[in-house]
Order: sequence, then structure tokens, then C-alpha cells
Amino acid sequence: MKILGIESSCDDTSISIIDDKKNIIANDIISQNQIHKNYKGIVPELAARNHVLFIDKILTNILKKNNFKFTDIDLISATVGPGLIGGLLVGLTFAKTLSQVNRIPFVGVNHLEGHALTARLTNSVEYPFLLLLVSGGHSNFYFISEVNKYEFLGGTLDDALGEAFDKVGNILGLSFPGGPQLEIMAKKGNYKNINLPKPLINEKNLDMSFSGLKTAVINIRKKLIENDSICGADIAASFQKSVADILCRKISLAIDVSLKKYDYFENVVVSGGVAANNYLRTKLKKTVELKNKTIFFPPPKLCTDNGAMIAWAGFELYKKGVTTNLNIQAKPRWPLEKIGDRI
Repeated sequence: MKILGIESSCDDTSISIIDDKKNIIANDIISQNQIHKNYKGIVPELAARNHVLFIDKILTNILKKNNFKFTDIDLISATVGPGLIGGLLVGLTFAKTLSQVNRIPFVGVNHLEGHALTARLTNSVEYPFLLLLVSGGHSNFYFISEVNKYEFLGGTLDDALGEAFDKVGNILGLSFPGGPQLEIMAKKGNYKNINLPKPLINEKNLDMSFSGLKTAVINIRKKLIENDSICGADIAASFQKSVADILCRKISLAIDVSLKKYDYFENVVVSGGVAANNYLRTKLKKTVELKNKTIFFPPPKLCTDNGAMIAWAGFELYKKGVTTNLNIQAKPRWPLEKIGDRI
């Protein structure tokens, strides 16, 4: 089988073709970073307009480059939600039209579900597994029993971690998106020079909070302007260290909670855009291995939003007999644990 995946939930327009042997035949992504950087954040209307401009061009290019016709496609899957309503409408309407005109089965995919199952596309990750999803819009723990069966365990009470990284990057004068640049900047700093708080780290639950940490960075930044001895790279390093300590503490607790709640699991998956951060990967790997579990990360290029993850999730659902009615509407809010609602 060849599966077409369409992702347009935020500011990246991506279309992918994969097959049922886990080969990624094409995975084209057009980023809008250059468009939104002047606003230091994503402007939803601009994002939607640019999805409209690019989406058909990407598909035409992929089909031509791989010498495919639409008759070669066996399944179409697209992101239904959660995300920005404008972008979701563009991708979902495009996918449903292609499905109807070409009489190809359609599966609507939850964006978080795409991130959750990416590691099964790139690695031999068996169900069940514990998932830490850390992205621009979500920072949560889930227990993944099997495809279409996900349980929320806990997560952030305010800012998502990716959003916090970008905002701190902005505070430190980095261009949008600030998260990847903050990681580079942190390598030049010493976290020991600045003491930042670690909200909720000692709470024996899976709640997390990053808004207070961001506020602490703002206050330190003011001192940076007044005191040459305080270095921006030190702030970046300290912020990254505080985040790592919080995540490591919480993932250790999540493993304990899951062991009490479920009979058995061996694997832990960390996915989402923030999972591309190599510093966090190293710290989380050590923590999980100390708990005698095996940890998996998608390749960095598949941590951020992409069509391949949507194609794979759609294929897994299709194998379970799930297809989606073309009357389905875009869902700006769609919790992963309520995934059964595909109508």
C-alpha cells in the first residue's frame, strides 16, 4: 500500500507518501518561519493563506518527482485537529476532496496521535508504551495501549514546553523560532552561574508548569541589561538545565505510575518538536535507562510536524478497520484521550 499524509495544523505545510513497509517515499515540508519571524510568533491568518498557496504545489511536485499517478495511492490521511482552525480547514478540505474525487479511502488523524506513533514508523516499538509528548502546543504524558487507545496521565498546567522555549529565546533576543537557537546558545553558557526555579519538580504527580520559569527568565534578563557579569548564554543554559531536571523527575514518576496501573510495559517514547533537543535527549535517556526501560526518539527531522507521521498513523488505524466519514469537521481542540470521536 501507498499512503498519502497531509499535515497543516500550524505553520508547516507537509505532504508525504509512505508505504506499508515503513519506507518514506517522499516527505516534503514548506516552513513558514521566514513569514512569521517578523511577528515573533505565528499569525494564524497568514499561516492559513500560505497553506492555500503551497499545498497543491507540494502534491504536484511529489507525484511528478516520484513518477506517481493518483491511481497509485491506496489511502489518504490528514490532520483533523487539534491546531489552528484555518490551517486545519485547508489540509482537511484538500484531503477530503482528493478522497471523494478519486474514490480513495480516507482516515482523519489526531495531530498528537501522529507524534505518538512516529516512533513505530522509524523503530520497532511494540505496544504498550509510555509517551512523553513535548511540542509547541502540548507537553503531556500518555499511556499508549494500542492504536486508537490512549490514556492521559498528566502534563503542563499552563505553557507548553515548545512555546516556553520560543518565548525564552525571544526574551534573549533570538529570532523566531527561538527553541532550536536557544539550544545552540546554551552550549556557550554555564548553568551554574544562574539559579532558575524548577516549578512543581518535588510534587509527586505528573503536573508540570513552565510559565513561572519563563517569568524568572524575564526578571533575570532585566538584570542582564544592568549587569555585564550576567551572560545570556548562561541564562539559556540554566533554563535548559531546569527543564531537563523537571522532565527527568516527571518521566521517572510517570514510569512508576504506569507500572502500578498497568500489568507490563517495556518501552518509553519521547516525541514532538522539543524531542529534537539533543541535551534533553541525553538527560532523558539516562533517566529512563536507570529505570530499566528502553527509550525511543524519532529522528530529529520527524520530531517536528510532518506528513509522514500523519500517513503512518492513518495506516495503523486503517489496518484496524478505521475509516473516516467525509462529513468530519476540523477540530481545533481534540484531546488525544478522546480520539474515538472521529465523526
